[in-house]
Amino acid sequence: MTKSFYVLGFLTFFVLGIGIMFEFLSWPYRGIIVFIGLLLLNFGLIPAYFYQKYRQAKLKVKANTNA
Repeated sequence: MTKSFYVLGFLTFFVLGIGIMFEFLSWPYRGIIVFIGLLLLNFGLIPAYFYQKYRQAKLKVKANTNA
């Protein structure tokens, strides 16, 4: 996994954690923060994870065909 994937994961779960904290404390902008966290998760972290897995599988198949 690349460093950018780990940074994106940290950022996603940090924003979600802050949003959940705001939700429990009933502070303003809690819905927006949770929404941004879910957007980062659904359109950032999950596609990046599956892209990396696809790339690793592609390299593994290429290595097996060359051997």
